[in-house]
Amino acid sequence: MNINDCVIRLEKKEDHREVENLVREAFWNVYRPGCSEHYVLHTLRNDPAFVPELDFVMEQNGRLIGQNMFMKTVIEADDGRNIPILTMGPIGIIPKLKRRGYGKKLLDYSLQKAAAMGFGAVFFEGNIDFYGKCGFQFAANFGIRYHDLPDGADASFFLGKELISGYLDGVTGVYRTPAGYYVDDSDVEAFDKDFPAKEKLTLPTQIF
Repeated sequence: MNINDCVIRLEKKEDHREVENLVREAFWNVYRPGCSEHYVLHTLRNDPAFVPELDFVMEQNGRLIGQNMFMKTVIEADDGRNIPILTMGPIGIIPKLKRRGYGKKLLDYSLQKAAAMGFGAVFFEGNIDFYGKCGFQFAANFGIRYHDLPDGADASFFLGKELISGYLDGVTGVYRTPAGYYVDDSDVEAFDKDFPAKEKLTLPTQIF
């Protein structure tokens, strides 16, 4: 398969279950035994902060191979302002195509569309080794703090990128994760029963 053969388009309602299964496959046993990202995606589509104009899928030869989506949130600035920004994810690529450039292509496209809509910055939780290739930096470089994180704690997971140059000039403050990302484990378990059975494994690389 050739990365240039793929098409990026907006998600359609009829894609929903296939995309949820794609996300489940992409995240299964990655950060925890099993995963919750497919249920998070399912709930976020109905959240007021969801941005349907930035809800993308990647398709190759008629098959969905990747997805990305965005939510509106704010930085609670130290001077009392609320600075509108985006947060991102889940973003996923089917396992057999990971680390082959598809994720970067989807992310770059998504960020270009977000910038064209006038959004000034994106902050989220991710790995700098991958997302740094798309221009993300440690959020601390912007003077932006992760909510509820104690002073001196490791914040290297918290990344940011300006989509409009200078958008965050003079801004320091706290990022707030949209409430829709927090889901109950019992709801995840109930939702997951509608998908094919998969084995949950505890792996040394997991963080939860």
